[in-house]
Amino acid sequence: MKYTEDHEWLRLDGDTVTVGITEHAATQLGDLVFVELPEVGRTVSKGEECAVIESVKAASDIVAPLDGEITEVNDAIVDDPAKVNADPAGEGWFFRMKIADASALDGFMDEDAYKAHAG
Repeated sequence: MKYTEDHEWLRLDGDTVTVGITEHAATQLGDLVFVELPEVGRTVSKGEECAVIESVKAASDIVAPLDGEITEVNDAIVDDPAKVNADPAGEGWFFRMKIADASALDGFMDEDAYKAHAG
C-alpha cells in the first residue's frame, strides 16, 4: 500500500487503485455519520475533491490521489459509515479508480514513511 499526506491509502491491482482513509484519519475524525461518494464513470484529476465525509467532529473532503476514472464505489459505507471506523483499510474503502500510469504511485509514501508523517 501507498499513502498520501492527506491520510489516504492506495492499493494497486493491475491498473486499478482502491482508495480509502487511514486508521489515523478515521481515529482523528471520530465516528463517521455521513459519506458521499463520487459517481462511477466520473473522470477526476489529482487533487480534485471527489468525496465528502462527515463525522461527529468535522466534515472533510476526500481528494483524488491520481488522475483517472472512478470505476466502482463502496455503497456499503454510504449505508453504514461506521464501517470506515471499524475497518478503514478493509471494508471501509471509498472508491476504485482506473489510472493511466501506475508509475504515478512512485511519489507516494510507503508504510514506514507514512507512520513517521502521521506521528
